[in-house]
Amino acid sequence: MEKVLTENEFLVQSAFSKQSKIFDELYSNNTIINYKRERVRNHILQYVKPGKQLLELNSGTGEDALFFAQNGFKVHATDISVGMQTKLQEKVIEARQEANVSNELCSFTQLELLKNKGPFDLIYSNFAGLNCTAELDVVSSSFADLLKDDGVVTLVILPKFCLWETLLLFKGKFKTAFRRFFSANGRISYLEGIYFKCWYYNPSFIKTHLKTDFEVLSIEGLCTIVPPSYIEHFAEKYPKIYQRLVKLENKLKYSWPWRSIGDYYIISLKKRSTV
Repeated sequence: MEKVLTENEFLVQSAFSKQSKIFDELYSNNTIINYKRERVRNHILQYVKPGKQLLELNSGTGEDALFFAQNGFKVHATDISVGMQTKLQEKVIEARQEANVSNELCSFTQLELLKNKGPFDLIYSNFAGLNCTAELDVVSSSFADLLKDDGVVTLVILPKFCLWETLLLFKGKFKTAFRRFFSANGRISYLEGIYFKCWYYNPSFIKTHLKTDFEVLSIEGLCTIVPPSYIEHFAEKYPKIYQRLVKLENKLKYSWPWRSIGDYYIISLKKRSTV
């Protein structure tokens, strides 16, 4: 039986459905968002080759799904937002990728409903969609059943500490600087006139809840040294500084503490073989 959406899930899907009409217009030309997408895609491509089956969680308007489809993968793209799924379908048809991208309206707290769609070679979730649930432990418990032996899960998550946000303390933005520190019960986010909650998770949370069935492959910081994309037009205003920061982050992204104090971190884990 299909689960009823929680109140927060309902608010999340309403907010992102409203934004779906302008999402690509807002973000497709953002230099740092494109940098983040490239980083995540390159990270995933370390672990899967064309021809493999991918499951995407919180797929949004389908930018990543289309990228992988156009590079030889089969993608099943899921999202809680009706608006995002509608936009994704339009883009898939326009790109003539119907044979390579399927889609389904599904919350990541209902992944057991997808069991007949797998098993997949890799599950991925980009841009912190999973921070919109207080039940990441429940979500992660579904991964093993959806993956093939030696399958991989790649998650892009907001941690509890972000260096760039903390530095905003010196600009007097105290609420933003400390919003991740006191978030055990969730922090209020605002999008398209709708308020909903987000939670923050360190890599240790992911490792603890997946340790029975998975081993960690890698953790890398994302926008640790490169500024977050909400610091608008940084790359355009300071192109030389931006390029230096990109090079420095690329050098340090796997190192402690840089791998876990960015705006995001990317973590990949491999399912242990049952054979």
